[in-house]
Amino acid sequence: MSKISRLHDRATMLGQSRQFFAARQILEVDCPCLSLRASIDAHIDLIPALYHQQETCYLHSSPEYGMKRLLAEGMGDCYQLSHVFRDGELSSKHNPEFMMAEWYRLGFDLEQMIEETVAFIRLFLGNLSYQTISYRDLFLKYTGIDYCLATNQELFAYIQAHQIPFYTSILEEGRDALLNLILGAQIESQLGQQELCVLAYYPATQAALACKRKHGAEEVAERFEIYYKGVELANGYHELTDAKEQEQRFLASNKQRIDLGKKSLPLDFLFLEALEKLPDCCGVAVGFDRLMMLRHQSTTIADVIAWGWVEA
Repeated sequence: MSKISRLHDRATMLGQSRQFFAARQILEVDCPCLSLRASIDAHIDLIPALYHQQETCYLHSSPEYGMKRLLAEGMGDCYQLSHVFRDGELSSKHNPEFMMAEWYRLGFDLEQMIEETVAFIRLFLGNLSYQTISYRDLFLKYTGIDYCLATNQELFAYIQAHQIPFYTSILEEGRDALLNLILGAQIESQLGQQELCVLAYYPATQAALACKRKHGAEEVAERFEIYYKGVELANGYHELTDAKEQEQRFLASNKQRIDLGKKSLPLDFLFLEALEKLPDCCGVAVGFDRLMMLRHQSTTIADVIAWGWVEA
């Protein structure tokens, strides 16, 4: 299929995506891509811009903050098909600018959000079955490690024994860095080979903007990701509504950024204020371009967008 044919199909799938949300009475919104405020994540770097040669602003890495502010004002269930931007992310599956489908559902629990996200993915990939596995069970299945019991030195020994390339500061960065490296290097490529794999109930330390809860005896983040053919497609949360806890998480992320040699980012106090009024909800972000890659069995994101980074 030619690139023009793939772009025609992309237009069709944008239309079908909008029909999917309209059928569920989920309202389309359009939050700004450029903001004076920044989203804070230790491992996601923003692309800055200079306004009037005076003020630093940022291209958003997700429409999440803006959408949650609308939710807090009473918008109700909403979605956005948004171009988003991330600095330094360029590979066959990454482009510094890409499209994300993100939506929020009031009163949904995590399992309902998983089911609706699977339904959205099926628009692109057909009627695939899916299995849900917890983060803890995943590590036991693919590595034999119970991460709740393993020490950092034992995780590092696994990395060394399996000859996984690592950077010198990884032990200093701590447990989550070790787990993320093992997941990315050893496990992810095996996920979702025959059906969708829903990875749920992440360690509580990886909650980001998600609530925490008990899952058995373990405290976990109410968070899920969905994989197919080794490709991460979706990241969803039961959304945190505690502004004070979220501020502490932002401060911890900024500290981690500094420890990694990165600049800290300004806290978005408008977003934190909105969290105090945010209704109970679940949200998810799905990589639209990656769905198109899998739909067309493409090996590079440049095949399914108008132009890749080097051509733009």
